[in-house]
Amino acid sequence: MKINIITPDSTIFEGEIKDAKLIGLDGHFELLDNHAPIVSALAKGDIELVDMQNKVHKFAINGGLLEMSDNNIEILAQ
Repeated sequence: MKINIITPDSTIFEGEIKDAKLIGLDGHFELLDNHAPIVSALAKGDIELVDMQNKVHKFAINGGLLEMSDNNIEILAQ
């Protein structure tokens, strides 16, 4: 699946991933291929991504919004 993480200043990650672990306002959740469409507010914490080479990428955010549909994830992060 494809992901794009942007902040008000820049794009911090763009690429293909296998797995995304995030913190929503109601707790932790994970997104895998073919996940149902979802829109969620994100809480302060870490986004953890696993890319196609199994490399783990972590990003600290102060909250944001996420939308996933058709294996495309868009995150607007603070």
